[in-house]
Amino acid sequence: MRTTASGLSEGIMWDYEQNGISSELLNHFGIAPDMIPELSETFSVQGFLTAEMASLLGMKTNTPVTYRAGDQPNNALSLNVLKPGEVAATAGTSGVVYGVTESKTFDPQSRVNTFLHVNNTQDQPRLGVLLCLNSVGILNAWARQQLMAPGLSYDEMNSFAAKIPEGSDNLLVLPFGNGAERMLQNKNIGVSIHGLDLTSHNKSHVLRALQEGIAFAFNYGLEIMKPLGLNLRVIRAGKSNMFLSPVFAQTLANVSEASIELYNTDGAEGAARGAAIGAGIYNSPSEAFAGLKLLQTIEPNHHSAINQYYTKWKRVLKNVLPEK
Repeated sequence: MRTTASGLSEGIMWDYEQNGISSELLNHFGIAPDMIPELSETFSVQGFLTAEMASLLGMKTNTPVTYRAGDQPNNALSLNVLKPGEVAATAGTSGVVYGVTESKTFDPQSRVNTFLHVNNTQDQPRLGVLLCLNSVGILNAWARQQLMAPGLSYDEMNSFAAKIPEGSDNLLVLPFGNGAERMLQNKNIGVSIHGLDLTSHNKSHVLRALQEGIAFAFNYGLEIMKPLGLNLRVIRAGKSNMFLSPVFAQTLANVSEASIELYNTDGAEGAARGAAIGAGIYNSPSEAFAGLKLLQTIEPNHHSAINQYYTKWKRVLKNVLPEK
């Protein structure tokens, strides 16, 4: 059995100041140090495929295992997000923003996590600051199931939302309905709709307000991350899930004032590149990602009025959040 420093950091078992396994945590919980597997470099030969598993997978026995990472560090690798200031995002089942920094910083309120990134070294620290929103894909799916006629696609739902001007005629949605949210200090406030006018708002307004609300929640998290050394200029994401919605993507670009780059990649392709780096097929990450294809860039519209709606959204959120 083997592990990596990045993996241990995800398990809260890494001492960032001492640059080693956290003996304080092991002692506190009574975990014997010899229970921690041998550490391997993230990109290195860490074992070989057994005959039984090779047969099951249709691969060759003794195929080397040369890379491992958690889902979000791997997603960042997939998007070639490896340098300080670079940011990866996903908007699938959950919504995640993962920004790389060289600063060993943390949020005192634990609203975001800090991990060792896959390319961290002692000489060149690379840490990933992670924001997670629980209710993204499930809320979008709920809206499609409940508000759209059977059989209509997400593209058609996005078209309904695009009929409405930004700001959704002052309709606001707090998109937190899938359990306690860490960025809200583990509070579970559910989903709520605010400013609904039964004489003027329709289904399209709700659909747009929902997507804008998710973008606002992303930006609310980004504001937590910026004091931790996140110098946000560009957000990279795979062109999938909610980033297929022009309303969501443009709203996020406008409210964050960051360019959004959408790529033709996913986590599986990134893991394959990572394994190729570990196996020595590529000499460096820059060589591995030379073929990464940029599909679309969404620039922020600096004439957008979205920030006035975001300010109202934050005011509503503050009123809804319980004090304790």
